[in-house]
Amino acid sequence: MADAPTIVVVEDDANIAALVELYLREEGFRVTITDRGERALDIIRARPPRLVVLDVGLAGDLDGFDVCRAVRVGSDLPILMLTARDDEVDRIGGFEAGADDYLVKPFSPRELVVRVRAILRRSEPNRPGAEGVLAAGGIEVDTVRREVRANGTPVALATREFDLVAHLAAHRGQALSRQQLLDGVWGAGWVGDERTVDVHVRQLRKKLGPALGLTTVWGIGYRLD
Repeated sequence: MADAPTIVVVEDDANIAALVELYLREEGFRVTITDRGERALDIIRARPPRLVVLDVGLAGDLDGFDVCRAVRVGSDLPILMLTARDDEVDRIGGFEAGADDYLVKPFSPRELVVRVRAILRRSEPNRPGAEGVLAAGGIEVDTVRREVRANGTPVALATREFDLVAHLAAHRGQALSRQQLLDGVWGAGWVGDERTVDVHVRQLRKKLGPALGLTTVWGIGYRLD
């Protein structure tokens, strides 16, 4: 276990935290648990983990959205939000705060493990198929370093945001439907609302600005020119 990746679980329900820890440890992960947002940020900053499982409702002054936004300042650390809030506003809020995925309680611990492994596969810097730098308009997508530059300036993106812009850049000039983007970025087995794509596109446009050159193709989806 010495070289096992560490996952920080931020959860204020001790029973759920213990259940998540049990399943993650069985999969070979090291697990650090805290129930407070402030403490979570201290842990993450002192020794960045491989991934964070983050509840929205937390004890203390910071909720999960606050923690997620704070982590996202200059970091693409993968974040899986785990929460009892299942309405659309909260799901969109989680993605806008920078979460890579969103799992609603009650949940299957096995599904949580599958989602964690899927996020980690997508965020591997040297995963098979990485082919260097993709250029489109004013952006460059370095698939090996997992770095995006807008007009030469590096921009920090969440894991799923990076995967989305990399997929668009790999298919630049092609109009891709939201379902095609979900299949290509989230995976064919992913279950969720197509509007998830729109939320991530809004975040990319906000972070990358005019350099992105992303066109909305009405009735279809998006095209990176």
